[in-house]
Amino acid sequence: MKSLRVTAVSTTLLLAALAGVGTASADTPTAAGILQTGAQKGVADGYPGVIGLVRQGDTTQYVQAGTGNLATGAPADPKAQFRIGSNTKAFTSTVLLQLEAEHRLSLDDTVAKWLPGAIAANGYDGTKITIRELLNHTSGLPDYFGSVQVSGPYALDLNPNQAWAPQTLVDIALASRKPTTAPGQTWSYANTNYVLAGMVITAVTGNSPATEIQNRIIAPLHLTNTTFPTSDPNLYGNYLHGYVHPVTFYTNDVTVSDVQMFGSAGAMVSTLDDLTAFGKALLTGKLLPPAQEAELKTTVPVDGSATTGYGLGIEHVQLPCGQWAWGHNGAVLGYFSTWLSSDDGTKQVAHANNEFHLLSGTAGQSDTGTALANAYCAL
Repeated sequence: MKSLRVTAVSTTLLLAALAGVGTASADTPTAAGILQTGAQKGVADGYPGVIGLVRQGDTTQYVQAGTGNLATGAPADPKAQFRIGSNTKAFTSTVLLQLEAEHRLSLDDTVAKWLPGAIAANGYDGTKITIRELLNHTSGLPDYFGSVQVSGPYALDLNPNQAWAPQTLVDIALASRKPTTAPGQTWSYANTNYVLAGMVITAVTGNSPATEIQNRIIAPLHLTNTTFPTSDPNLYGNYLHGYVHPVTFYTNDVTVSDVQMFGSAGAMVSTLDDLTAFGKALLTGKLLPPAQEAELKTTVPVDGSATTGYGLGIEHVQLPCGQWAWGHNGAVLGYFSTWLSSDDGTKQVAHANNEFHLLSGTAGQSDTGTALANAYCAL
């Protein structure tokens, strides 16, 4: 598997999260046991806490290691909320697929049809980019988070209340470089795509992406521990505190961080239970009719790989054991999470930790990613 490439919410997804996957050892034969060992390794590697879930049919098991709050030492709770980062993207794409099913738009509409002038600078042309190309990351647009103007203050958590208008983030992306590929040709992950997708939702419905996701997904599925904050950077109730400790002598609580930085690309908060319930509903046709379900699962190669494809907000990956799984991951300041699911939703694994400092290739990322894939393969 390829090495992890991280720019906050824009990790290279399952390809990254499962870097270094091996095979399950004989002394950890059960999926839950494998995931538990991985959680313990993650804590030994430096994570404050790691939580996990293994589900097969109607049976769910939870694992945990370490703490969810360094100040109190409270154990990390597998039922706790955390920031899910780019796992938000599947929620955003689902709303657009539902709108297509309602004949309110087509995924082959150009972005300019709904957002005239939004992409019209530095050689980029919204009349040549489709909504589908936003959702599968083949638009050719750069990621605004690559700009120090954006990533610097976020990484330092200088102003959790800083407002970022979606168009401002798009403009920063467009100004960052000229096009390097034509739309539809090459997969390249960019949060800009999903900020624009959220803007399309607003243009079509008159509502914010948060409102549409609440009404169309969160409420109908009874995801009572899932929220889409749009301005308030605080977490409430039972939640994991998020941390960064890029050097051994410094740890900073970054639980309160800027949600407007990512919006429809990565602002949501959820739990392992809710996230996997959503994944199962999405993959098994509970949220989409057959035509849109097929579009959701139509993939493009990730970096030319034959074993990793990106659909519309979800990824399809072949694990070293030979099994295929759908899923995604999310990485924002202080939090890293990943879920995997079989196509029929009968096998699911997920985990989350409460340390992420925007750097790649850590031992914790490798050890917990290995355990996640091995746990799935053991089901």
